[in-house]
Amino acid sequence: MPLRQALKRMGTREREYNYNLPLSVPSIAMARGPKKHLKRVAAPKHWMNRLKYALTGDEVKKICIQRFIKIDGKVRTDITYPAGFMDVISIDKTRENFRLIYDTKGRFAVHRITPEEAKYKLCKVRKNIVVNDTIQIDLETGKITEFIKFDTGNLCMVTGDANLGTIGVITNRKRHPGSFDVVHVKDANGNSFATWLSNIFVIGKGNKAWISLPRGKGIRLTIAEERDKRLAAKQSSG
Repeated sequence: MPLRQALKRMGTREREYNYNLPLSVPSIAMARGPKKHLKRVAAPKHWMNRLKYALTGDEVKKICIQRFIKIDGKVRTDITYPAGFMDVISIDKTRENFRLIYDTKGRFAVHRITPEEAKYKLCKVRKNIVVNDTIQIDLETGKITEFIKFDTGNLCMVTGDANLGTIGVITNRKRHPGSFDVVHVKDANGNSFATWLSNIFVIGKGNKAWISLPRGKGIRLTIAEERDKRLAAKQSSG
């Protein structure tokens, strides 16, 4: 008797079975080791179409194959090569340079910089020199040219938590043995907040930043302040 008829006689619902499936599923060997490409997580939409030079994947491949794109001074032809916080992206054909930083809404901002600023980047020291200090690296030689101590009174950018992208001055640091150290920061408007030590990236000595700042200067506005700013812009333009 065919299996389909036998199942019907036993009262089993036919739609619960798929008769086209093989009895055994062959195992698939997955490659091991770290991967740079973001494979299994969908990339956010706000990462796309920032410069409007390429709107499709084929256009991206054509641009990269022609060796037009440099990241930190090195030509990159792999379209899956990752670029992150503080990386410098250079396009020699258009003579443009950009730095990837955060805006006050926690999104990546492609910030246009000068050719002089494109020669270096800032890095956060994790295991060498002193932990949490910031170093300045020459992108041509790869050598450390200068560094900033993680001290009270220096300018910093928040790289995590709810205040991601906010820029302010370190006012206090509280140590909590066995837990997370907390750092207090005050922005240019006088607003103070606290965050974990791991979320702090020092970007300047005192109030002077070592990199050019994006539009808004890292000041996080409230919803009411953003509304008032939009209304004022409409009234001035109208």
